[in-house]
Amino acid sequence: MGGRARLQPGVKNADPYGFWVVKSGDSLSKIAKKCYDDGNKYMKIFEANKDVLKDPNTIKPGQKLKIPKA
Repeated sequence: MGGRARLQPGVKNADPYGFWVVKSGDSLSKIAKKCYDDGNKYMKIFEANKDVLKDPNTIKPGQKLKIPKA
């Protein structure tokens, strides 16, 4: 099957994440405000990205972050 993931019939989108590319001036709280209408949910984004982030206060332009769906 070529190693590609296949969705089960009736499943439209099995990916539990959206994505955000960090821009200059972004912070996790600003991203959370835009994505969830609540800047206090920034730790939800941090927890999903611990593989690339070591500190919730340090993100860099160009980083692609997973955004857990609400």
